[in-house]
Amino acid sequence: FRLGPATSVAMRMRPAATLQQLRGGSLAMSTVVEPEKPQEKFRKDYTPPPYAIESLRLNFVIGEEETLVESELTIKPATDTTASAPMFLDGEELSLRSIELDGRALEEGADYTLGSEGLTLLSPPLSPFKLSSVVAIKPQENTQLSGLYKSSGNFVTQCEAEGFRRITFSQDRPDVMATYVVRMEADKEAYPLLLANGNEVGSGELPGGRHWAEFEDPFRKPSYLFACVAAKLDGIEDTFTTMSGRVVRLAIWSEPENIDQCDWAMQSLKDSMAWDERAYGLEYDLDVYHIIAVNDFNMGAMENKGLNVFNTACVLAKPSTATDSDYERVQGVVGHEYFHNWSGNRVTCRDWFQLTLKEGLTVYRDQHFSADMTSEAVKRIEDVRIMRSAQFVQDAGPMAHPIRPESYIAMDNFYTVTVYNKGAEVIRMYRTLLGADGFRKGMDLYFERHDGQAVTCDDFRAAMADANGRDLTQFERWYLQAGTPTIKVSDSYDEASKVYSLTLAQSTKPTPGQESKEPFHVPVAVGLLDGSGESLLDTQVLELTEAEQTFTFEGIPTRPTASVLRGFSAPVKVDLPRDDATLAFLAANDPDPFNRWDASQQLASRVILSLAAKSASGEALELPPSFVDAFRSTLLADGLEPSLQAYSLTLPDFSTLAQEMDVIDPDGLIAALKFTRKSLAASLKPDLLSVYESLAPPAGEAFTIAPEAVGKRRLRNAVLGYLSKLGDEESEALCLAQFRDASCMTDSIAAVAALASTPGAARDEALGTFYSRAKANKEALVINKWFAVQASADTPTPLADVRALLEHEAYDGTNPNTVRSVINTFAGANPAAFHAADGSGYDFVAEQVVALDKRNPQVAARLATAFNSWRRFDESRQELMKGALLRIKETQGLSKDTFESPPARSRERTPSRAPLHPVCRAVAEAARGLCSAIDEGAHSRRAPRTLHPLPPQTLGSLAERGS
Repeated sequence: FRLGPATSVAMRMRPAATLQQLRGGSLAMSTVVEPEKPQEKFRKDYTPPPYAIESLRLNFVIGEEETLVESELTIKPATDTTASAPMFLDGEELSLRSIELDGRALEEGADYTLGSEGLTLLSPPLSPFKLSSVVAIKPQENTQLSGLYKSSGNFVTQCEAEGFRRITFSQDRPDVMATYVVRMEADKEAYPLLLANGNEVGSGELPGGRHWAEFEDPFRKPSYLFACVAAKLDGIEDTFTTMSGRVVRLAIWSEPENIDQCDWAMQSLKDSMAWDERAYGLEYDLDVYHIIAVNDFNMGAMENKGLNVFNTACVLAKPSTATDSDYERVQGVVGHEYFHNWSGNRVTCRDWFQLTLKEGLTVYRDQHFSADMTSEAVKRIEDVRIMRSAQFVQDAGPMAHPIRPESYIAMDNFYTVTVYNKGAEVIRMYRTLLGADGFRKGMDLYFERHDGQAVTCDDFRAAMADANGRDLTQFERWYLQAGTPTIKVSDSYDEASKVYSLTLAQSTKPTPGQESKEPFHVPVAVGLLDGSGESLLDTQVLELTEAEQTFTFEGIPTRPTASVLRGFSAPVKVDLPRDDATLAFLAANDPDPFNRWDASQQLASRVILSLAAKSASGEALELPPSFVDAFRSTLLADGLEPSLQAYSLTLPDFSTLAQEMDVIDPDGLIAALKFTRKSLAASLKPDLLSVYESLAPPAGEAFTIAPEAVGKRRLRNAVLGYLSKLGDEESEALCLAQFRDASCMTDSIAAVAALASTPGAARDEALGTFYSRAKANKEALVINKWFAVQASADTPTPLADVRALLEHEAYDGTNPNTVRSVINTFAGANPAAFHAADGSGYDFVAEQVVALDKRNPQVAARLATAFNSWRRFDESRQELMKGALLRIKETQGLSKDTFESPPARSRERTPSRAPLHPVCRAVAEAARGLCSAIDEGAHSRRAPRTLHPLPPQTLGSLAERGS
């Protein structure tokens, strides 16, 4: 089976006894195979395969009508395999042309069987053997963007989690690690760039204007890390010298019009490589590192060994097209995918239930990297905002699951904010408990023990425990139990003995399948302040391991104010009643930046929720003067880091506030938010204008992404966001002037967003000019920002406006980025329109879920999570959302991504089960007449940052305008 330049697939092919079409592809002499019923998989059922693939040799012959994939698998039985047993090979949408075992053609029925999910060898040998096959696939018709597909005229792959089975028959599971040799063949003029994992070991010309290249990856890897590319792209190159002196070639590839936007990604890659050597002593291991940036990609990026494939949104950046948040996202995602080279590639997960082993760990590593590159305090606040606005919501709903799920049907549905971001918080807790040096010792032991292996979360925990001589048995509960613990805090002070006591009691509400919870091992970082804000006790980490514990502190001269959960030391909620004066004191004096910000958020939440209740009862609304004064103090404070100041001035968002309501009242909450923003702007207009003008960049100042410059822009645009709420001619003129004078995208999009909700000439000019420039420059990502600003705008006719965007010349319903910029933004960032009392917003999103499911189930399934917490709304909205969910459920041919579980599935299942998808939960319970008992919520998949962790619909511009 040769993969050299003389290889000709046409010469090697033999006709199979029966050519079989598997869910699509070419059809010749085929037998129709009915789709099999989706099967639920359980972690407890894991068994190692009786046979395993040791190596693969692949030959891709790329054509315009179809692509032929010729494979040779070297297969070895497991050491304990003593009797021949059937061997299953995954395969979907493959047209089988031939199959041989050690050179002998196999017969269907006698030697193998075919099903819609793959191929079964009925009686494989008990000694090592080679299995060769030829299949045909049609990448140009692959709208799921999984496996090999065509994007903007280029062939690329996406194999995680289970896309390799759409390329050839194989064991598509992460515990089967093999070496790969890959040959690519294509038309040279159309596809001059041929790439695959590993180092290039040969290339040459072929007759008919074709060419070939061959690649060898010496490191064993699972199939989900396979990648290949055949494309016509331009690129930039650089080198990096590792700590051992090896020179690594670095290359970033994209469409020609994008090349001037790749420099920041290259710098971020070099920074990531240097940081990983400094922080963890981890060095890159291949001779080359490629990044491919493509327009059509379901996620943020993919860490394929030595050949990362990226969404252009996570690579491209220059001042005129990318916001400061875009720059930060590119830096973080490039780092994330590079760090996977060790935490995910060299050491991978045994099965997909262990996904957080690689993703939670790598998210933590990229968060640490970003904090070192920018601001530790600012980064921490950004990460916690995601936890509270997205992950806490997931933990409170019917899709609540542990960071290590116990079961799944469609694995794609468990790339969630729980697995990623809560998983990262669990990793952070190891470091908090063990200290920086202890955590590093644990990491060193983990990589030393398991390099080249597929392992489990328990293996990671064991390495941390063994390296530090600690018993971390109880810590496993973070992997076993779903839900967000609440820590109730009470205290006392004995004046005579100068002893201060702090009592911590933990509890966790039931989640689907887990009615009772065992106590977690919770690190609670605390400090004590005196009445003047001076520290009486520097930060100490209290280890809460029981349902209730009391901690005492001696020698405390006066009754202190406790600063609890500093740095958000654990993913928990804190129940500690504070009056407004105490919150204001902490907001002004707490030396912990996170707790200082958190105190300001608690104060704002209290005010807004009170106003929402008054709005619902028809009472007059008025801001407490003390709140206005506290806001003014923050606005005018000297010496604060500008980004921290901006975040402290930013009100809690709709999602975060809604969690605090027993019954979510969108009308009251939106009214309260609008009133608060406008009232603050009116009360503090002179101060806001003064701060805005003081932050104006000097004429001709060069753009920089230094933290201080980013902070000033963030603060200035937050102030502009408040001033725009006045809706008067002066503020409108101010926004338009900033748009006209803007020298970077951050300031430009902030001004457009500030004007987007105010119909008129200024809005028309800003939106019109913004689009015209982006169109002229062929800047698809900039156009997506233009879409998103309008989809989130609070206009008189929001739904009609969004429907008009779907008909716009620039809208491409097959591109995930464009879809998310309009539909997901409407559902996630325009609560007034989505939760319209007549249900029109729900109907629109349900309609789009059904339409998208037909061409890209992953995008559709993520959009369906817009119905988060539906059971917590008023009865009218519950019924409207339930009707929308029913319409989705009743759609013929709904994918398993969107329809996670059958509606008849019982609630009484194994205690740690993966819960029903919200669509099915709604239908099942409604059919049984148990609607009143339906749990709220939905799951949410996040792309590797991702999916950086911000939901795609949010976009950097929304945060930067202070919404």
